[in-house]
Amino acid sequence: MSDKVYVNGITINGSECNGNGTTLTNGTPAHDEEKIAGVFYNAREDAWYTYDMLQEIANHLLSRTQLRPKIGIILGTGLGSLANQLTDADYIDYQTIPHFPVSTVDGHVGRLIFGYLKGVPVMCMQGRFHYYEGYPLAKCSMPVRVMKLVGCSHLIATNAAGGLNPKYKVGDIMLMKDHINIMGFAGNNPLQGANDSRFGPRFPNMVNAYDWKLLKKAKEIGKDIGIDNDLHEGVYICLGGPNFETVAELKMLRIWGVDAVGMSTVHEITTAVHCGMTCFAFSLITNLCVPEYDTEETPCHDDIVGIGKSRESTLTDLVARMVKHIHMELKK
Repeated sequence: MSDKVYVNGITINGSECNGNGTTLTNGTPAHDEEKIAGVFYNAREDAWYTYDMLQEIANHLLSRTQLRPKIGIILGTGLGSLANQLTDADYIDYQTIPHFPVSTVDGHVGRLIFGYLKGVPVMCMQGRFHYYEGYPLAKCSMPVRVMKLVGCSHLIATNAAGGLNPKYKVGDIMLMKDHINIMGFAGNNPLQGANDSRFGPRFPNMVNAYDWKLLKKAKEIGKDIGIDNDLHEGVYICLGGPNFETVAELKMLRIWGVDAVGMSTVHEITTAVHCGMTCFAFSLITNLCVPEYDTEETPCHDDIVGIGKSRESTLTDLVARMVKHIHMELKK
């Protein structure tokens, strides 16, 4: 008998699990979708997350903290220091969480934090997972579903990005009003595979993925704290990475109407929208994308981390005020 199983026509070494977590015997054909309901599979890595596995992670986290936050926050490259502002915090390293991957990128500490941000309980992800680290998109965005199961109704996602809009400068903040899911165009989406309706519908609507009311509030906050001249509203695109873009690629993206370029967030927002979370996201512009050949300017990861640290107080103030606003709205 063959030592391989076949799922949706894909050959996988070893064993596979069905939607109930039951191991299928080697060589068993599993073409029928109902046999793997709730399993999120990507051929790049044997990584499945059933609903029960994600619930196990959520229960584990809830057993390690007394906080029950409604707001989840994902901190991007160079922005992790915002987590230091949390009070009465419980720190949970990724490697101590069952079924959890680890972050391998400098500037990403790799832990979950439950704490209070200016008096509001939040769940903070200090270090995310990227496709270029070798993780499939379903695993990269898995923590969003865990946030949902923990009880979060809102997601705030931050990232460091290259500014492609010529009006942007280093240190500016771009509120994400929309994104281009180019990896999804290529057939790589975190929602691929059998759909588990306990999370959301088979075909989620991505129109207004970024809540317009929160965008409006963020612009009001920006004016209040005196950063309105550094604040923009634009379109973000996530590329696979880890290399930065060629000049030809940047020229193409500018034609498409892209304002900022990064390597994260889109699949997290897609997953959050799928499971009914309200989303707000912004990019810190840490370098400028120059679509010209006659330039010596090149992006550097160390510079990106440095810009994040230099804007720490401003970003903390923005996020804290947004968190406070969401908290008050939820109490109504």
